[in-house]
Amino acid sequence: MGKRTSYPRKSRDYYPTPTEAVDPILRHLRPRTLFDEPCVGGGHLVRCLEEAGHLCVSASDLASGQDAMEIQSTVADCFITNPPWKWEVLHPLITHLSDLAPCWLLLNADVAHNKRMAVHMARCVKFVSVGRCSWMGNKVKGYENAAWFLFDANREGQTQFYARGAPQPMIEAP
Repeated sequence: MGKRTSYPRKSRDYYPTPTEAVDPILRHLRPRTLFDEPCVGGGHLVRCLEEAGHLCVSASDLASGQDAMEIQSTVADCFITNPPWKWEVLHPLITHLSDLAPCWLLLNADVAHNKRMAVHMARCVKFVSVGRCSWMGNKVKGYENAAWFLFDANREGQTQFYARGAPQPMIEAP
């Protein structure tokens, strides 16, 4: 899963979203947010968000026969998903989903610093740090930092960066 491990990748990058990775996004969602989960996997992210009072209007996945790249519209306020981190999948997915609606993606935080991500960072409204968490269902906190990225094709202004646990965005020094 990460660049610092020798663990083999799981098929289709199927890693259930740890509950601790969901908590940082909650303060950034309006109460009762309607969301679409296009990479649902086993549904853990949906359950966490619904337990927090948000409403899933659609949940799909390749395993259920729905390719996220084939979604043409949504009635949801936004997409919220933990997509595959493989660049060949992620690159077109960010553009496709954020063209349809604002899109929260849980990603390896390091991608924000890659040159190939620059085209997508131009759409990034918020970057919400998650830090390291256990993706394997054990006590190992992982080898990669994660973050929630909010992408929107209609973004205006600067990207807001939220450090771990920070209720307000970090402000640039004058």
